[in-house]
Amino acid sequence: MLEMLHRYGPDLLTGFGLTLLTWVLGTAGGLVLGFLLEMARRFGPRFWVGWPIRAYVEFIRGTPFLVQLFVLYYGGPLIGLRLDALPAGVLGLSLYGAAYFTEILRAGFDAVPKGQIEAARAIGLPGRTIVWRIMLPVMMVSALPALVNFAIILTKETVILSMITVPEIMFQTQTMMSETFEFVLPILILALFFWGFVEVISRFGRRLERRFTHYLLEES
Repeated sequence: MLEMLHRYGPDLLTGFGLTLLTWVLGTAGGLVLGFLLEMARRFGPRFWVGWPIRAYVEFIRGTPFLVQLFVLYYGGPLIGLRLDALPAGVLGLSLYGAAYFTEILRAGFDAVPKGQIEAARAIGLPGRTIVWRIMLPVMMVSALPALVNFAIILTKETVILSMITVPEIMFQTQTMMSETFEFVLPILILALFFWGFVEVISRFGRRLERRFTHYLLEES
């Protein structure tokens, strides 16, 4: 076992680093795109913006991530979009995550009490101030648990990137199994890695939630 870890340890560490990179970039990209889509859908022209965003969300949520990834990576060249495996994987995660983040943010905005918005309008606050000082903080407190939960889901979706040869930790684990014909130890290492990864994100999410709640109480 020690000999196997010594031999494949550097590759597993490289895979771990790449998994972390794709997750960070994919989650950040999905969150930013999801926020922009929700702001456009909520405050933009409903006909020209609302229905295309809804169609995008329903398509992404209605098809498997693996299929979307194959279409992007193998079908992209048909429309002139030629991406290496890693950029295609990050872009695929971002597009996939954005659809779900958009819906989470929509629910968060809908959870803002109408009375607070009406009170802000009654004292003459401009619309932009209402959005940034009232709606966004309350929305974040409501949506944060769901945002963290889906970020955790995205950690496990990174293993699918191995299907387009992104050498993340699943790819390295499969290589280790195919060369050594040892299955229990590699799978155990993979499980422990994701368990630890998820625990770190969960703890960070709970701390962030407490800080947002504390900030909201101070502001009120």
